[in-house]
Amino acid sequence: MKNFALFGAAGYIAPRHLKAIKDTNNRLVAAYDNFDSVGILDSFFPDAAFFTEFEIFDRHCSKIKNTEQKLDYVSICTPNYLHDAHIRYSLRLGADVICEKPLVLNPWNIDQLAKIENETGQHINTILQLRLHESIINLKKKIESAPKDKIFDVDLTYITSRGNWYYTSWKGDIHKSGGIATNIGVHFYDMLQWVFGKVTRNVVHVMSHDRCAGYLELEKARVRYFLSINADNLPENAVQGEKRTYRTINIDGDEFEFSQGFTELHTESYRKIIEGKGFGIEDARESVNIVHTIRNSQPIGLKGDYHPLAKLPLSEHPFGW
Repeated sequence: MKNFALFGAAGYIAPRHLKAIKDTNNRLVAAYDNFDSVGILDSFFPDAAFFTEFEIFDRHCSKIKNTEQKLDYVSICTPNYLHDAHIRYSLRLGADVICEKPLVLNPWNIDQLAKIENETGQHINTILQLRLHESIINLKKKIESAPKDKIFDVDLTYITSRGNWYYTSWKGDIHKSGGIATNIGVHFYDMLQWVFGKVTRNVVHVMSHDRCAGYLELEKARVRYFLSINADNLPENAVQGEKRTYRTINIDGDEFEFSQGFTELHTESYRKIIEGKGFGIEDARESVNIVHTIRNSQPIGLKGDYHPLAKLPLSEHPFGW
């Protein structure tokens, strides 16, 4: 049984990590969040120590270093901009790390984390759960077996509706979340480059507070993408079905279906990590590069090969920012 601590116990993604720790027969001994709405702990680890002040959490983790509760892993579910600092702290505490995506916001942070890994002898793992999805594994095999000169045409559409709260939270601050492409798209970019090869061209057509559309050339694909958190961008069939999320990938005119099979992927990620088969910082590097380039690109407008939904009229920021 491994001992875990968790940063960000009140966050949206924390329950998946708590479930994964429990389902892999391990133990949460400590958790931290500056927000105290963490009743979810009762469903998994009611005996875990919980702290709302980092200094006291740090003191507790230091006190248990030489006890049976010594930490083996720290899981990080905090806002994106804090990942780097929390990873550094955890490594120096003497624990391995399991960090939600994006691992970090900037490529140079990866280089510095690699140095700290070497200094401490600890390891960083990141959650890239789409690489464990059976349909995507099979797609990768199909692409690898295609003729070497075959280039696939891919359209990625992902619309996941968010209310006005989004813009008040850290997620609405590009400096903290990395913006739309990073916050809701980084795992898709990772999946695309894992399946179709590294990026050779990265063009942004449209970027605003609620959407991002662009074009990626990969070694084996030409990808047009559209990401949005605006419910008004949902296609009519999704609205009629009273769904708030629409996700589709079209490959050479055929829709690739992978909407099922997501529920246990965090648990499977934990199993792989504990077996020493997790995804490390180099696995995360390419997707961090992609979203960093997108975030720092000047949109060119509706020129060249753009996603059809890029033509949708832009909306005003709900708070006029």
